Amino acid sequence: PEWIKNNAGWWADGAISDGEFISAIEFLIQDRIIIISSLHSDDTGTSGNDDGSIPEWIKNNAGWWADGAISDAEFLNGLEYLIQSGIISVPSSAESHTDAEGGDTSTEQSVDDPTLQALEVELEACSEITIAYQRSDCEKLVEHKILVHTYKTHGQQFVLGPIVYYWFGVGSEGNEFEITPTGQPILSIRMLAENTSPEITSLNCTSPSICSYDVWDGTKAFKYSGMDFTSGAIALNPGVAKEFNILFGPNVGYGGTEFEYDPDKSYYFRINEPFGSTSILLDLE
Repeated sequence: PEWIKNNAGWWADGAISDGEFISAIEFLIQDRIIIISSLHSDDTGTSGNDDGSIPEWIKNNAGWWADGAISDAEFLNGLEYLIQSGIISVPSSAESHTDAEGGDTSTEQSVDDPTLQALEVELEACSEITIAYQRSDCEKLVEHKILVHTYKTHGQQFVLGPIVYYWFGVGSEGNEFEITPTGQPILSIRMLAENTSPEITSLNCTSPSICSYDVWDGTKAFKYSGMDFTSGAIALNPGVAKEFNILFGPNVGYGGTEFEYDPDKSYYFRINEPFGSTSILLDLE
């Protein structure tokens, strides 16, 4: 997705932190845009070298990729090598999805959750499939079931017409807020949307200036810096649930705005779709 390339450029320029960029890479892996076989090993999800730092040359690669100097394949092939080598490692969605309190819901809760236990057994059975693409398809399907179950079991619920949104809150995985060393506030929002109607329903966000999702501080609306709406929309078939990500930070143009933070103000993530609207209070302290 184009917003990942934006993130790479900001990271190379120091506008966002290592953690923000790693979160973007984690999204690519969890959504199976990058498939890393070593993610089923004993990786703990840490990133960097032995001293916890990320080599500077990796940032150089990110900057070249953002500028179009190297191709997607060249950058992602190198990234796969770095992840497999342990320079950067991230957990898969089935191995680590935090709840609103920051806990690991896929492991701590499974003891008391028979549905999750059954899904974990189903996921383990996928590993016995010998044909690679069939094994990958099996794992992807079950991991998505685990993801949806985790959201429904531990997330906050917001019902807007045919769509139900689930969210773990600021401070959970994919929902980080920080102020970079350069003073730029960065806010990441990750939610699950489920279509409960018998009709196809779309989430709409074609550009920063034409988007059903923004952040409001009571006087000003902040438009996104990055998002993963394919071609400006996420079409959900009946009964289908999908996770989506929106980033608020530097102004990317085309109607975007630079995210600003004032600790004396209250901030809301706003949804304003044709089928319904709501404002969700964000705890950014």
